[in-house]
Amino acid sequence: MRWGTTIAVVCGILTVASAAAHAAETSYPTRPIRIIVPYPPGGSTDPTARNLGQWLSEKFGQSVVIDNRPGAGATLGHALGAQATPDGYNLLLGTSGGLVTGPAFGTKVPYDPVKDYTPIGLAVDVPFLLIVHPSIAATTVKELIDLSKAQPGKITFGSPGMGTPNHLGMELLKSMGKAEFVHVPYKGGGPALVDLMAGRIHALFGGIPYAAPALKSGKAKLLAVGHPERTKFYPDTPSVAELLPGFTNTTWYGLLGPVGVPKPIVAKINAEMKVALANAEFRKQLEALGLDPVYSTPEELRERIRGELARWTKVIKEAGIGAGA
Repeated sequence: MRWGTTIAVVCGILTVASAAAHAAETSYPTRPIRIIVPYPPGGSTDPTARNLGQWLSEKFGQSVVIDNRPGAGATLGHALGAQATPDGYNLLLGTSGGLVTGPAFGTKVPYDPVKDYTPIGLAVDVPFLLIVHPSIAATTVKELIDLSKAQPGKITFGSPGMGTPNHLGMELLKSMGKAEFVHVPYKGGGPALVDLMAGRIHALFGGIPYAAPALKSGKAKLLAVGHPERTKFYPDTPSVAELLPGFTNTTWYGLLGPVGVPKPIVAKINAEMKVALANAEFRKQLEALGLDPVYSTPEELRERIRGELARWTKVIKEAGIGAGA
């Protein structure tokens, strides 16, 4: 075969392959989509994924399967998301715990939170609440900090585990406020909350879906929100940043895929997320859970991951904590 003929054949094959790939992308989806959730059913990650899944299913005309894969501090599910086939049919509801605070803390994870994913879009912010047991003689953040200084080593705070956003939020408060809190890690948020309500620990940071029931029952007292500004859910409650400018402790969830998801597919999913997150009824469903719907472009989500990794790495280093400390 002559070189000219060979080149023509190769070019023809590449053209056909490119056309087929383009056709697959423009007709996406043609089969069910899976969303990996790195936590068990319940909480706030699962309903976030299910609401998004239902919306995408209705708009795309394909079923969306929620695949709960808890374990190893959420790193199992995040790892599966990174290792999945990059065809747009395997998505991940990524969280700041698995993509930012855990890696920044030094937790060993089998993925790179920036390099191993294709960001699609942010879905929700989850404002954290600083709550204490009702017996604590403090009604403000300043009073809690002053109490810890007056009783060094006596005021304890719980968390769902080392390196979680809940843990690092309290460490940031401790560092910025020169407080004297003692960390008590638990194997999950449930046991920590139970012990706070029982008075066995004194304080913790928790997302609204997690902390609100304790407040409603009167078994916990709300001091402040970790969001940079006051939240619409508790408009009369000050943010920690009002006392300590620059403080922020808000977790978030967003959709990602493994590296290599075709850009047209990313754009198609992101466009539907934008419509959903602007829809009054859809927003209402998430807000009922204490979640704040927030839209972003894929690049904005990537930059959020990068920025928060840098910020939390700095916080952890300055506080002298971390998995390797």
